Amino acid sequence: MTANPNAPYTRGKHVAYRTSARVTLHCLSGCVVGELAGLIIGVSCGFSAIVTVTLAVVLAYLCGFGLALWSLASSSGLNVIGAFRVIWLGEVISIGVMEITMNTVDWYVGGVNVGSVFDSMFWLGLAIAIPAGYFSAWPVNHFLLKSQLKRCH
Repeated sequence: MTANPNAPYTRGKHVAYRTSARVTLHCLSGCVVGELAGLIIGVSCGFSAIVTVTLAVVLAYLCGFGLALWSLASSSGLNVIGAFRVIWLGEVISIGVMEITMNTVDWYVGGVNVGSVFDSMFWLGLAIAIPAGYFSAWPVNHFLLKSQLKRCH
C-alpha cells in the first residue's frame, strides 16, 4: 500500500477546514498573480473589458497551474507531466470557480472598465474581488480534497 500524499492533512475522507483554507490560499496566490498581470496589461493597453478579462483568466490559469506544478513536482519528486496528471482536474475546477467569482465581482464593481490602473476603482475592484474569489473557492476545495479529487501540494 502506498502512502497517502495528503496524510499530514487528511485522515481518510476527513479534511480539516484549515487544510482546505490553506490549499485555497495557495491556489489564490497563483490566480492573483496572473489575474493582476492580465488586468494591468489589459487596462494599460486600453483593451476592451472582455479582452482584459479573458487575458486575466488565461494568465491566472497559467500562473495557478505553474505554481501548483512547481510545488508538487519539487515536493514529491514527480516530473512536470506526472505532477500535471495529479493536479489538473482539481486545479481546473478550483481556479475556474475563483476566476468566475473574481471577474464577475470586478466587472460589477467597475475595476475592468477604468481607463488607468491609477484609477482607485481599479484597486477597489481587486480589493473586493480577491476575498470574494477566496471565499467562493474555499468550500469547493474542501469538497475536492474530501472527495480526493484534489491533492495538497
